[in-house]
Amino acid sequence: MGRTPWLTVVGLGEDGPDGLAPSTRELLDRAEIVMGPPRHLSLVPDTGAERIEWPIPFREGLPILEGLRGQRVVVLVSGDPFWFGAGSVLSRHFEPEEWIALPGPSTFSLAAARLGWPLEKTLTMGLHAAPLNRLRPHLAPGMQAILLLRDGAAVPELARYLADIGFAGSEITVMEALGGPRERVRKMTVAQALNDTLNHPICVGVRVAGDGAALPLATGRPDTAFETDGQITKRPVRALTLSALAPRHGEHLWDIGGGSGSIGIEWLMCDPSLGATAIESRADRAERIIHNAGKLGQDRLEVICGNAPEALADLPLPDAVFIGGGLSEPLLTWLFGTLPARTRLVANAVTLESEALLARWHEEKGGALLRIDLAQAAPLGPRRGWKSAYPVVQWSVTI
Repeated sequence: MGRTPWLTVVGLGEDGPDGLAPSTRELLDRAEIVMGPPRHLSLVPDTGAERIEWPIPFREGLPILEGLRGQRVVVLVSGDPFWFGAGSVLSRHFEPEEWIALPGPSTFSLAAARLGWPLEKTLTMGLHAAPLNRLRPHLAPGMQAILLLRDGAAVPELARYLADIGFAGSEITVMEALGGPRERVRKMTVAQALNDTLNHPICVGVRVAGDGAALPLATGRPDTAFETDGQITKRPVRALTLSALAPRHGEHLWDIGGGSGSIGIEWLMCDPSLGATAIESRADRAERIIHNAGKLGQDRLEVICGNAPEALADLPLPDAVFIGGGLSEPLLTWLFGTLPARTRLVANAVTLESEALLARWHEEKGGALLRIDLAQAAPLGPRRGWKSAYPVVQWSVTI
């Protein structure tokens, strides 16, 4: 038999305890300590329990809660604590037998019911503490999204962001205090949202419209999506490279010689479970990678300014490695001597010297050696002809 949980996480709606099951209200009534944000505390009646306001930032409340271990504690959160909520943080911090969670209706469910949008076809995102750029890979005309925002001031910020990237025609539905007596739902244009006064909490439904550029869902996004000084793996080669790297759920990539960061960024765009570290020796390029990653909603890309292999020594080992710059004999020797079995490695070479290096290692280690020759139609006097790019030799191997 496990220990009786001392911590109960209660998902509260705007109607306070009136929307809770009787058994949940009973737990709340028997609590010795109730902890939560001031807004949530104001929704529940005084039962004689000690009240503790959860501090900002959120992480500062965890040591306080840990000090209450052994008492009957209820933590108040919004709706479903495991859908862009506090539940995942608390479950990582405390042992499973210490807590139980009693979710309420999620804000997403309430919003979908007001909008009449099927949740399985609607983008849902929590942007309380995340940049609006996280939306960028998803934005396309006709797309529908339900977004949780920080506060009322975030709505004009969202409207300005949509207008700046070409989606000023979008329709915004602002939903305040869903499920409670103060609920208010209003549809407005982007222009109206720029100047409106709103209260907290805020949930927004967005139906995207406008002439903004929608990013393709397939790998090999347009080169123009990335700012670059010319050091970039071009779109067709990038698509072939991502195919060779073959990202799988939960994996981590080292992008060595990041350049513009296009490989690491597109790796992350394949699935939210993926991680990536870009290693770039030039500080200006490292800054550009950070900028590109943020602009395309992949700010979780880790960027290290340094030389490989020295900059790799203290990093957690990856599942896949791409070498787009800085290819050398010492680097390959270090990688094969350090990386665990079954790590996938892909290296691209343009110069004759790098090509010869890959040919030698392919002969010794096996794998696949691919020569990529690309040509584009270009003016040739009054007519057109084929203008060839430098051929790229790609070696892919599993260590």
